[in-house]
Amino acid sequence: MNAETPVCQLLARQDADYRGWLWVAPPRDGWLEGAEGQLLSADQGVLAAWRALGKLAHSPFEGAGPTPPGAVLFWPKSHALGEWWLLWLCAHLPPGTPLQLVGENQGGIKRVLKALAALGLGCRKLDSARRCALYATRLDRVGIDPDEAWTRFEADLGNDTLRLVSHPGVFGHGKLDDGTRLLLEQLRSQLAEGREGVGDVLGNVLDLGCGDGILAAWLARRGARVTAADVSHFAVEATRRTLAANGLEGEVVASDVYSALGESTFDAIVSNPPFHQERSVDYGPAGRLILQAPEHLSPGGQLLLVANAFLPYPDLLERAFGAFEVLADDRRFRVYRAMKG
Repeated sequence: MNAETPVCQLLARQDADYRGWLWVAPPRDGWLEGAEGQLLSADQGVLAAWRALGKLAHSPFEGAGPTPPGAVLFWPKSHALGEWWLLWLCAHLPPGTPLQLVGENQGGIKRVLKALAALGLGCRKLDSARRCALYATRLDRVGIDPDEAWTRFEADLGNDTLRLVSHPGVFGHGKLDDGTRLLLEQLRSQLAEGREGVGDVLGNVLDLGCGDGILAAWLARRGARVTAADVSHFAVEATRRTLAANGLEGEVVASDVYSALGESTFDAIVSNPPFHQERSVDYGPAGRLILQAPEHLSPGGQLLLVANAFLPYPDLLERAFGAFEVLADDRRFRVYRAMKG
């Protein structure tokens, strides 16, 4: 099978023998999935696809797996996340292991030169094509614990404060997103007014696309039975740590939208859904979140989500629920509410 993505097309033209190598944080690509090797990824969708093919795949929170003869790191949009992957590989793979780094020029691949130099690792350029570049180095112990990348901060929510734990690559890393703040303000005001139906938010609630866990923690503090889910294993781990930091409980699972939730239903689904996949706009996950929401809501249950005002979600909400309302609109973000009849 021919490579589909520019980064894999660049790799496909190399003379290197990649059999048994570790592919780190790659995109979905049929050429890569058909090759010999093992996967290291924090993306539940990619992990599930590889496992469905019977291939060895694990997340960085599941251990290192079998020792590979080499590794290829697909440089992410977030430079801080790329640095974290480098630290993880240096800490978990034997010194001297060959490492190649590949990425798009617009994605910041050229910045790996400084990142490697800062760690005392040599580097040479192997190839460039399709507006991508490929570099090579060898891993070594660098004396920096990858766990130091976790960020802990307090979110001031007016009359409430939550301790949040975040990680590079997690949505809104290190700060409270303005859209999420608007959604929390609406939840607070609706609960204070005792608006009909909104009290169900404190029942059995799903926080879908949980990020650093701020929605899950805010709801759990008010007595909701919370399930939090995210396609990113970094977000799953961040939410677990956020709940623990605030002395709260909740179930947290890695799930590509509803994929890991089976036939579970909830009194409410809350979300600030993503619409980017790396640098590309991708409405797919948010579309599935909205269109499949009625299947995962109890009768009378509700979907509450916040989104950038320009996103085409009203049509999706009308298709899924027949009707919806806008609870807030500050011209940047809108908070939508739809109920299952």
